[in-house]
Amino acid sequence: MAHLSQVWKRLITYLQGTELQQMPTTTSVEAEVILPLEKNIFEQDKSIEFSQNNLHEFIFPEQLQKSLEEWTKAGSGLSFNNSDRQLHEQIYNILGNGTLTPEIVEQVIDLLTTSQEFRPMLLFQRLENFYRRWCQGEFIDAAPDDNLPQKKMLQLQAQNITVGLRQIDIQTGLNVMILLLELHRYAQTKDDLKQKINFYPSSQPGQENFFTSQLLRIISYSDAIEIGNFSNIVGEFLRGGNFSGAYLGDANLTGANFSQANLKNTYLGDANLTGVNFSNANLKGANLGDANLSGANLSNANLSGVDLSSANLSGANLSGANLNRADLSSADLSSTNLSNANLSSANLSSSNLKDADLNRANLCDTILFGANLSEANLKGVNLNHADLCRADLSGADLSNAKLNGTNLSDTILFSTNLSDAILVAADLSYAKLNGAKLNHANLSSVMFLGADLSDTDLSGVTLNQADLSGVTLNDADLSGADLSEAVLFGTDFSGANLSSANLSGSNLSGAIFSSANLSNSNLSYAILGNTDLSDANLEQLTWNENQHWQNVRGLDTAVNVPDALKQQLGLG
Repeated sequence: MAHLSQVWKRLITYLQGTELQQMPTTTSVEAEVILPLEKNIFEQDKSIEFSQNNLHEFIFPEQLQKSLEEWTKAGSGLSFNNSDRQLHEQIYNILGNGTLTPEIVEQVIDLLTTSQEFRPMLLFQRLENFYRRWCQGEFIDAAPDDNLPQKKMLQLQAQNITVGLRQIDIQTGLNVMILLLELHRYAQTKDDLKQKINFYPSSQPGQENFFTSQLLRIISYSDAIEIGNFSNIVGEFLRGGNFSGAYLGDANLTGANFSQANLKNTYLGDANLTGVNFSNANLKGANLGDANLSGANLSNANLSGVDLSSANLSGANLSGANLNRADLSSADLSSTNLSNANLSSANLSSSNLKDADLNRANLCDTILFGANLSEANLKGVNLNHADLCRADLSGADLSNAKLNGTNLSDTILFSTNLSDAILVAADLSYAKLNGAKLNHANLSSVMFLGADLSDTDLSGVTLNQADLSGVTLNDADLSGADLSEAVLFGTDFSGANLSSANLSGSNLSGAIFSSANLSNSNLSYAILGNTDLSDANLEQLTWNENQHWQNVRGLDTAVNVPDALKQQLGLG
């Protein structure tokens, strides 16, 4: 009756869509064994539920080490002590009993590498042969008399342990994959083995098959038991592996560790890569379009030529990454760390870089058309010859940045910090610069056609030979600015502070200086045709004797006009 009560409780829990936290089992020794399998398995009589929590307790490092050594021992002639059939049966018997953990694998490798019986090449060859045949479904598809997963399942059932055929097959195959990944990583540290032991989990791409789908099929097969099963079991062992040319579209690899792995030309489009570790990995030429990489670690990764279009990289770490010529169009890079990253010639058009950290990044020749860079940290970045047309840089920090020849036309620069930036020959036509800080910036030969610079901090700025025709600079701070030989035709300086500014040789035809502060400024050799100086402060103004003032307007209302200038103009 007690067992019937337990089954009834289990049924109710199952129908409610939740799991029973713990179910009493028999008191026999066999009943304490826990193996890796699916959740919500009905138990009858003395059968036991599998759990992922303590599987490792039933794979013993010493036992596994001895078995691995035994599998490479030679018998008579050139044959092994264990035939392929015997080997495969022993693999299911030992590796079907639990999940290999990093701790167990580390102990096994340590034991093997200090043993005189360790034959890495032979072990790799025998395990790889099993792995290849397992991937083809040879063992689970075999007839009942030769079906090794079924034989293992019946052994467990004889111990009153309920387990499915797929669970045993998946567990065994993934454990073999883990051992092969570890042998590969070990071999890459040995000069005499690195060329001889190379494991390709998805099989090696060839000239006929550029992409390989074997690994994707394994992931789908594993996740048929439970979503994320593959990543949970194998994810930590993928570091340093060789996955070049693998087709992994739509794969679920959440939290996997691909650090230092080779993923060159791999297809990961639409894959779930949330929180994945790609640090120092080679992803050159890979396709990650529309992939979810939120929170992923891609620091110092090689992403040159990679397709990340429309990918979700929010909160990801891309510091020091090589993104040369990468396609990041329409990607979400909000709050992403791109410090010291190389984004030269990359395509970031319409991407979202809000609050991103691009400190000291290289964005030379980068396409950022229509990108959102609001509040981004762009301190000291190289944006030479980049295209930022129609981008939003409001509130961004571009102090000390290099923007030589950069296209900033029609760009939003509200409250943007461009202090000490170098913008020689940049195009700021029709840019919105209200409230921007451009103090001590180098704006030589910059084009400002139609730009709005009202209330902008341009103190100490270099604007010599710049074209500011028709620009609005009312209430701007241009104190100490260098505007020598600039084109200021029709420019509006109403209420602007131009104290100690250098306007020598500039074209001020039609310029408006109404109520502007021109104290201590230099107007020598400037063209003053139809210039408006109404209510301007001309204290300590510098001019040259041969300057033409005939068409200047508003001199009668200007304040602090120097006596020498009054005498020259006959103003009394």
